[in-house]
Amino acid sequence: MAAPTQRLEVTLDTQLESVDLAESIVIRVAEAAGFGEDDLHKLGMAVREGVINAYNYGNCQDRRKKIRLAVEFEAETMIVHVVDEGCGFQLCDVEDPLAEENLLRTSGRGIFLMRAFMDDLAVRRAPTGGADLVMYKKLPHRVSGNGRSQAE
Repeated sequence: MAAPTQRLEVTLDTQLESVDLAESIVIRVAEAAGFGEDDLHKLGMAVREGVINAYNYGNCQDRRKKIRLAVEFEAETMIVHVVDEGCGFQLCDVEDPLAEENLLRTSGRGIFLMRAFMDDLAVRRAPTGGADLVMYKKLPHRVSGNGRSQAE
């Protein structure tokens, strides 16, 4: 029988302090799941970018709106959701920050970094109408006392 999905969800205020809080929560959960220092840094940066985007673009810095952060574990994957209360967006509408005409623009880099640091990235329509930014990171394989990975 498959293990049930584990999930942690918090509601954050739309304020810049929420960026540090979200990063801290995800890093602690990821550390407990066995991620190494490099992956912890990547996860932290990806979450920072996601929450900054929710704060700035999704909720337009409106303190009446909330940002939901959820971390869940499936069989071999850690999944992070950052949900805003804005009007949503499509990944295909975000211009490539590496295109010559966009090199001096400040937007689009967060999505670029999230894609670089995570194994997969998706944007869904949240039940509240905003964006549900979904980031996937494969869990590290742990080594047991006999030198074999737990996946073997």
